[in-house]
Amino acid sequence: MGIYENNILIKSICSEQQTSEALPLIFKDILEEFTCKRIFFARGPGSFMAIKITYILLRTLSIVKGIELFATDGFNFNQNSPIKAMRKMYFVKEDELIKTEFIEDEIKCDFYLPQNLKIENFSKDIEPLYILPAV
Repeated sequence: MGIYENNILIKSICSEQQTSEALPLIFKDILEEFTCKRIFFARGPGSFMAIKITYILLRTLSIVKGIELFATDGFNFNQNSPIKAMRKMYFVKEDELIKTEFIEDEIKCDFYLPQNLKIENFSKDIEPLYILPAV
């Protein structure tokens, strides 16, 4: 998670905990230290549960605190690399289409916070991006 001032990253926070454990604690600390006017987040693809928890928490904060929400897909945070879906299935993005693809060799997917936040990569379309592969 990152804190931006004038679109420049000024603080980053990492956690190895599950989203449901980490997110409320991180936001508690952030809201005690900073005044948040806008939240930018990845709405998917990824773990169904993590996407759902993130959306519910951020939507609640938006309503209660009057914070604007903006979202994008997770590919904006990993240089458009495949994102693990399940087993050997990965989410891939070609042009603007996100689909699942079988990839034999495991791909390590690192996510990065940009040093400069490009607001034009985000939209007010904040609904979770659930893309589930056929089972």
